[in-house]
Amino acid sequence: MDYKKVKIGLIGLGTVGCGVVKVLADFPEVEIKKIAVKNINKKRNIENLDISLLTDNPFDIVNDPEIDIVVEVIGGIEPAYDLLVAAVNNGKHIVTANKELLAKKGEPLFKLAKEKNTAILYEAAIAGGIPIIMPIKTTLAANKINEIEAILNGTTNYILTKMEKDGVSYEEVLKEAQELGYAETDPTGDVEGFDSAYKIATLATIALNKRVDINKIYREGITKISVDDMRFAKELGYKIKLVALAKTLEDGRVDVRVHPMLVHVKNCLASINGVTNSVVLEGFPVGRVMMAGPGAGEFPTASSVVGDILAIQRSIGENKLLPMMECHHHINAQQVDIKDTVNKYYISLTAVNTPGVIGALGEVFGRHNISLASVLQKGIGKENTAQIVIITENSKEDNILTAINELENNKNIVKINNYIRVLE
Repeated sequence: MDYKKVKIGLIGLGTVGCGVVKVLADFPEVEIKKIAVKNINKKRNIENLDISLLTDNPFDIVNDPEIDIVVEVIGGIEPAYDLLVAAVNNGKHIVTANKELLAKKGEPLFKLAKEKNTAILYEAAIAGGIPIIMPIKTTLAANKINEIEAILNGTTNYILTKMEKDGVSYEEVLKEAQELGYAETDPTGDVEGFDSAYKIATLATIALNKRVDINKIYREGITKISVDDMRFAKELGYKIKLVALAKTLEDGRVDVRVHPMLVHVKNCLASINGVTNSVVLEGFPVGRVMMAGPGAGEFPTASSVVGDILAIQRSIGENKLLPMMECHHHINAQQVDIKDTVNKYYISLTAVNTPGVIGALGEVFGRHNISLASVLQKGIGKENTAQIVIITENSKEDNILTAINELENNKNIVKINNYIRVLE
């Protein structure tokens, strides 16, 4: 076989790092020269691991003149950013699975890589084993993509799926997910939407062709979703998912956000259950394209990492990188504030069971230019109260918030239980 052998340095030997080592065993064109770890003496789940490859100083890798590609799978900003800057300055190509780093430090890192004519590939940082970045840059390059709807976090999708199917609370399912290893001891990054926000920031930048600012992405997690919300959603023909959205509006502004949504059962995202991830792209001329698969895990993520390594390996020796490996996104997106977005809404509230209360609700919403698609009263509860569930027509978020604020001060409204945006 005729190939150019490359040497890589691997920073991190956790779940993904171990997967990369195992997968690369089948590719003689790639040699692992060094692996940076925190604890050299820690036992790893790799048969016949050559201990002489290990170092506890990652700068041994980024400063090694024999290493062609630095593979970073440790996550976080520091020390990852400083290490990758040093590697690029030394003329090395980068493969990373670090979604937070890309979202927060991608712009200066890509600018430096362009100056040094090095590649930064990051397929594994968006949807684990689902190929999405390279398809956008290659087979979908003829398309102007204008909308993304995605489920990008397996932990939250697992929790919401179990809540729906088993009728149990968020707290109960979270505990189970932690015991099974689907959720971290501190699940904040997942359940509060940070993980999905990092991913959609980078994915939207690539797909919409404008640089998206992570600090301007509206983010809301799943901790307020109740069993009642799940039950009412199901009765109305919806499922609740944590959705990452990005779309270009008619005026050229970009709407990028992460929050729970009632997803209509006819929408393909409603069928994505458990730890599975999915990305739906809409554009011209292709229309709607859906990709789904494992969004995390040892081998799915390693699949994407090794794919990027091989893509660089096959281009090394050329005078110029393949265009698909370069960053072309130099225009900053003008991002829309969540208050200016337009959505349908699910609103659940508890009201005093008194004549005229539903009519009064209609009057409040009407004053704020909100039309109601449906209003359901769900029986009489304790202390003569009733649960009322409303689905609105498309309405401006700011108007919804103003109406909800007015209802919270209405003597006949005991509580606004929740409001959730709706995706048809």
